[in-house]
Amino acid sequence: MSGWYYADRNREQHGPVTADELVTHYRFGRIALGDLVWREGLPQWRPLRDFADELGLDPAPVDVAPAPPPVSPVAAPLAQSSLPPAPAAKKPGMSGGKIALIVAAVMVVPCIGIAGILAAIAIPAYNDYTLRAKIVQANAEVQALKVDVQMFRLDQGRCPTNGEGDFGAPESYAGTYVTRATIGEFDDGTCGFELEFGNTGNAQIDGRKLWWDMGSDNEQWHCSSEVDDKYLPLDCRG
Repeated sequence: MSGWYYADRNREQHGPVTADELVTHYRFGRIALGDLVWREGLPQWRPLRDFADELGLDPAPVDVAPAPPPVSPVAAPLAQSSLPPAPAAKKPGMSGGKIALIVAAVMVVPCIGIAGILAAIAIPAYNDYTLRAKIVQANAEVQALKVDVQMFRLDQGRCPTNGEGDFGAPESYAGTYVTRATIGEFDDGTCGFELEFGNTGNAQIDGRKLWWDMGSDNEQWHCSSEVDDKYLPLDCRG
């Protein structure tokens, strides 16, 4: 319900107040039954007594000295010009809750778009990082093989092969992401070993090869691979 306005005996306008507050003012003698009141929807100001039943007013205020008898609006009506102006009716506006929802939507929608862009960038980058970590781990697991091959080459003057001396079968070197390591001399005459990757969960890597060779001088190890450079350690790229 709309707020109430009232004019005291000095014809000063007060409000808006709730119906309960208006009743409290009456009970404490701040307004009388003859004082004028108004609320939105009323065509003009009317005496409080006209709303006594609606507001549940007692015949007279209690716990305070009786107020002077109100001037009868019939015997001595207020001049139209002296009536306090009725508050202008407010047009229905947008509630604070609706405004908050609109503001939240304006803020959230761009954030959703930004989050989608970041996810589109971050997820592939994370997947590449994960696969690269698997290649690095597989490569690290067979680094000791480089020492064994080089020592055999220096001692025997030739390149070893799988099953020779302490070297096992290709499958015996299988690890988390390596399925086999083939030791021997490559077609270009260099000595080294070939790794075959597996179990990475990526078709661009599983089954592909990485090669370590000692070079033509049999002293400096070189790395090459058919795997995309973005998944390889830095010393195996290019």
